[in-house]
Amino acid sequence: MKKTLASILLATLLSVTLLAGCTAPLAKPSTLTPTQTTPSPTAQGTLNLFGDDPTTLDPALAGDATSHDYIVQIFSGLVRLDDSLQPVPDIAKSWDISPDGMTYTFHLRNDVKFQDGRQVKADDFKFSLERAFDPAIGSTTALTYLGDIIGVKDMLEGSVKTISGVKVVDDYTLQVIIDSPKSYFLSKMTYPTAFVIDKNNVNSGKDWWLTPNGTGPFKLTRYTKQQQLVLGRNDLYYGVKAKVTSVVFGILSGNPMDLYETGKIDVVGVSLPYIERASDQSGPFAGQLAQAPELSISYIGFNSAKPPFDDVNIRLAFSYAVDKDKLVSVAFKNMVQRADGVLPPGMPGYNKNLAGLGFDVNKAKDLIAKSKYGSVANLPSITLTTSGEGGRVSNLLEVIAYQWKQNLGVDVTIRALEPERYFYNLKSELDQMYDFGWIADYPHPQDFLDILFHSGADYNYGGYANADVDTLLDKAGRGQDFNATAALYQQAEQKLVDEAAMLPLFFAQNYILVKPYVSGYKLNPLGFVMLNNVSLGSH
Repeated sequence: MKKTLASILLATLLSVTLLAGCTAPLAKPSTLTPTQTTPSPTAQGTLNLFGDDPTTLDPALAGDATSHDYIVQIFSGLVRLDDSLQPVPDIAKSWDISPDGMTYTFHLRNDVKFQDGRQVKADDFKFSLERAFDPAIGSTTALTYLGDIIGVKDMLEGSVKTISGVKVVDDYTLQVIIDSPKSYFLSKMTYPTAFVIDKNNVNSGKDWWLTPNGTGPFKLTRYTKQQQLVLGRNDLYYGVKAKVTSVVFGILSGNPMDLYETGKIDVVGVSLPYIERASDQSGPFAGQLAQAPELSISYIGFNSAKPPFDDVNIRLAFSYAVDKDKLVSVAFKNMVQRADGVLPPGMPGYNKNLAGLGFDVNKAKDLIAKSKYGSVANLPSITLTTSGEGGRVSNLLEVIAYQWKQNLGVDVTIRALEPERYFYNLKSELDQMYDFGWIADYPHPQDFLDILFHSGADYNYGGYANADVDTLLDKAGRGQDFNATAALYQQAEQKLVDEAAMLPLFFAQNYILVKPYVSGYKLNPLGFVMLNNVSLGSH
């Protein structure tokens, strides 16, 4: 979050704060499966949070973490991830999988309604899935998360108007056929691209998502760009109904720590300048700070299609020339964990024995001498693309560029794009390097290794290509038993590291302050919280 996100589903690398809009995992959320009795507590109070403007609230288009945080409150899909991050029933009360592992038959609940009261049926899911692959929509996430479905590529190319692999059996039965058995397909269906949307709502105009008619626990009641976004409890929700009347996000409404200290917001992410004060057991925030790792990776990407990083020796040299231990201890005050590979700790398939590249200036210089360029004097100009408000560049990126200058004698220019442009325009704006962050959309190595580094993958912005890696990833992706393919993913990851497909920097450690009167504010390792589980006590 992808999330994924997506889903982003994405996190901005090297941001001033480690938490954007309080999207850091703290603990696993308490959720309710559709087969349980749904309590109907009396909603009470308003939860106040710091937020940012969503790029969109259209589930088919959203590819950034901020948009995803709002979308999961307003919309929902056939399946969701439970406390253990395993796919469980949501709008689909159950499903059957054919013996060959390629046909999924979803049996829908008959009590799910859109927020305007219209009942949700299988036709609504078929419409939603097909709209995501409409070439006129221009989704950048549909192929990544739902590309396994038979017929979607034909629809993206505009040769057909329907997806052959999505069939309505009856009002409450939907059949989805994929191209080969895959252990992660159900998990991919939890990403917002597969969420159900209302056809009438969409047909109301291009800005329909500003008045969305969703199926989630909250509805959008007010949104003023750069000021405020308000979610109100959805009394028609089929699951755990919200325990608060509303959630108010102040959009970039000031310094988050100041807002928290003065009681204007109830939860806040702790950035580097405030960590000592927040962790002071004799200070004003005693007992309010919590810490947890996140299933994410932050890295520097190399544009392998452009000189000089088309030469593996140059990629390796730039990797060996960065002292990540110093970055972690000095620049981050040990608030993050050094990354040597792609998969974060806690991710299935994580390889504790992976051999990283380390820090070795002499080896870096030798690699440059062995490269086709022979010397740094023959390298072309190098620019690193980043994200930054008003062209602002993070201090950490400046430190990394300084290390390249000191250790290799190479000047690197840093070019910042506005955040709203960065993730959706990076492919066309890419220079020789770029900084990037990825939060798991679902707990499977495919969500990192395949999505980010398979040749031709949409999120493989650097254009890295290795036929052996592709073969390993393709072989690992086929089959329903992850345990039988975990070793293949580990082999692929080691090859990515050995060839410096990217420069891994750190795995996030998240720090968050929560007011004592707030209960149930629990974020999962994908970086979001289901706000319907939050309640407020007296204060």
